[in-house]
Amino acid sequence: MEPNSQETEKFLAMAARRSRINTCPLNASHSITPAKPIEKKPPPPEQSTAMKRAVLFFNSILLAVGSCGGPLITRLYFVHGGNCVWLSSWLQSGGCPIIFIPLIISYIFRRRAASRSGNSTKMIFVKLRLFLSAAAIGLIIGFDNYLYTYGIARLPVSTSALIIACQLAFTAAFAYLLVNQRFTRYSIMAIVLMTTGAAVLASHTSGDLPAGVSNKQYRAGFLTTLSAAFLYGMILPLVELTYEKSKQQITYTLVLEIQLILSVFATILSTVGMLINNNFQEIGREAAEFGLGETKYYVVLVMNAVIWQSFFLGAVGVIFSSSSLFSGVLIAVMLPATEILGVIFLKEKFHAEKGVSLVLNLCGFVCYLVGEIKNDQTKTLELQTTA
Repeated sequence: MEPNSQETEKFLAMAARRSRINTCPLNASHSITPAKPIEKKPPPPEQSTAMKRAVLFFNSILLAVGSCGGPLITRLYFVHGGNCVWLSSWLQSGGCPIIFIPLIISYIFRRRAASRSGNSTKMIFVKLRLFLSAAAIGLIIGFDNYLYTYGIARLPVSTSALIIACQLAFTAAFAYLLVNQRFTRYSIMAIVLMTTGAAVLASHTSGDLPAGVSNKQYRAGFLTTLSAAFLYGMILPLVELTYEKSKQQITYTLVLEIQLILSVFATILSTVGMLINNNFQEIGREAAEFGLGETKYYVVLVMNAVIWQSFFLGAVGVIFSSSSLFSGVLIAVMLPATEILGVIFLKEKFHAEKGVSLVLNLCGFVCYLVGEIKNDQTKTLELQTTA
């Protein structure tokens, strides 16, 4: 019986040890078998997609306001007595201090979030490589602003709009060369429809010669506006290429910083042009002789700066949220609307050709939009298949 009693004692001792282990508190059990750290799950794809679409929608609105309002307010300046081309081109980028408002708001929110977690936050994200690229593009934008302003000073809004419509073809070509933009049958059809709309408008320009503008000035305005369309068609893909080659995480705050750099260097170029042509001394005289009155002269200048800054902010924001080609499509689809507003507010003539162009541009935009929706659906299916 002794061996059996020894075995019984061993069995009871083992049972007691198991009982102590099973009844120990939770923190004691962690000391025996450490729990795995809880991993933070990334936000659901639906949230990021919804946020991206919200940013795209907001910047599309900014781009639409700038696309329609910018040419009108610029033409209004010249129609009522303004003559300084460099001043008007300066205003297209001189409203850049407005960008400090969203940048400061973004910094305040980031700082509060960082203080709650005990971390620090950067005030400026842009690095030297990205800064230099943005500065170079900004100088190109400054020159492009001058070419565009020189043309709109000598052409009706409707005529300059039809020339700028060619920008879509230039944007598509440069997007293909610089950022390997893939074309679908929908995007190709959209480009064809919008370019055809511009060609229809070009068939009726003989009666658009503004008062006080000679044929030579008209031709010069036509060529400079076409050159501006070519340059800006290159600028949009260049901005997208800068995003891709920056070796930085592109956030919307960084996009705002890039836009600030673009506008500052474009303004520097225009400031040099104003100094060379003594445009600063002309402002007081123009204000006194402005057709709408001195007070409205300065209102026109301020609104010029604000509306054009809306255009450029919207353009870089759309590139960030979508692509340079989609930014070009939005600009193109707004051109017929600009023509209609020119007819309403500047009393320009509206021919049947402009109506046809409006329909073609809208059809082109819808075609491109359908292509983007189908492309998103295809990507979603691919992700679900690989998951």
